[in-house]
Amino acid sequence: MIWVIHTLNGVSLGMLLFLLAAGLSLIYGLMKILNLTHGSYYLLGAYIGSTVIQTTGSWALALVVAPLIVAALGAVMERFFLRRFHLDELPQTLLTFGFLFIIGDVCLWIWGGDPILLPKPALFAKSIDLGGLSYPEYRLALIAAGLAVAAALWWFQERTRIGAMLRAGVDDAETARAMGIDVSLLFTLVFAVGAFLAALGGVLGGPIIGASPGADFDVMLLAFVVVIVGGLGSLRGALVGGLLIGLLDNFGKIFFPEFALFTIFVPMAVILSFRPTGLFGRA
Repeated sequence: MIWVIHTLNGVSLGMLLFLLAAGLSLIYGLMKILNLTHGSYYLLGAYIGSTVIQTTGSWALALVVAPLIVAALGAVMERFFLRRFHLDELPQTLLTFGFLFIIGDVCLWIWGGDPILLPKPALFAKSIDLGGLSYPEYRLALIAAGLAVAAALWWFQERTRIGAMLRAGVDDAETARAMGIDVSLLFTLVFAVGAFLAALGGVLGGPIIGASPGADFDVMLLAFVVVIVGGLGSLRGALVGGLLIGLLDNFGKIFFPEFALFTIFVPMAVILSFRPTGLFGRA
């Protein structure tokens, strides 16, 4: 039964990584931007969510307010800053890297340097019995939430008109513009959705891994590993990559704690040696 517990821990972490990597993968798939600010969106989501919970006592409100605020910030960044350097990779990378430090310093100024751990919602604050071992209900809820978001994103991308326009923009932006699709508006929408998902991950992951100065770098590194393994621009790759990295990270820290990073990066290197574009990436 202990293996089941460890597997569930890995899957719950994988779902959290999926929330972070999905937006990052979407942004790159449409806009070809490796957004280094993505980890800051997670950190902001966790901090703002914590403030909302402390102020109102409502965990559900934090789950809505924090991602929306961060999504608005992402839309502003894309519209007024990144758009000036469309398809100019070096300035985009430097700009998002600069925002990473700016947002990190602002968070440090507002919330201080002490680590925080968001409270669990009262509905999932208990544990359930699994073969004589107790397991937190919240981690099971996190797995369910990740699956729900994955299903919603699949429906949005594959079954809606906006999703069809998004796929057209990913495949051929110039042809999409010629057909009357407002690709610029899609850029802003996708960037905002990516920021929303990262902040949602911050609120959902806050009760498990919390938030602290430097957490933005940690989650950004893991998110990049996930999208590289799964394939840039692929939602399915983000889901599979998130689960794979979540399980490897969890079991690696349990059985080989001194080689925790080794258990993540070596499989990534092996996968890329056979699939340079990732498991589900396209050449």
